[in-house]
Amino acid sequence: MAHFAELDANNVVLRVIVVSNQEIVDANGVEKEYIGAAFCERLLGGTWKQTSYNGNIRKRYAGIGYTYDADLDAFIHPQPYPSWALDANAAWQAPVPRPTDGKMYRWDENTLSWVEKTFPV
Repeated sequence: MAHFAELDANNVVLRVIVVSNQEIVDANGVEKEYIGAAFCERLLGGTWKQTSYNGNIRKRYAGIGYTYDADLDAFIHPQPYPSWALDANAAWQAPVPRPTDGKMYRWDENTLSWVEKTFPV
């Protein structure tokens, strides 16, 4: 099965659908994205990009609210915090790496730092 994401005018994902593999192959039986996108357009209208459930296409599986970046050819999830920046893999990174000491942390945007999570005893 193939997966396709519908994009709005700003390249934001509106929905993701599953398409039978037989709907995306050419006369030689080779899968082609443009054939699947055209099938989706004929069926539902809109603009479509293929996505991959296992992340083999466009960095990660598209989700509703994700943005498609044509320059990176990647689906990008919404920015979690204003201070975070995209890395070369189109993933959001905090300005300070998360500690790797095995404790649980949350990001504090006010202090731009990781704060250890505390739990009541």
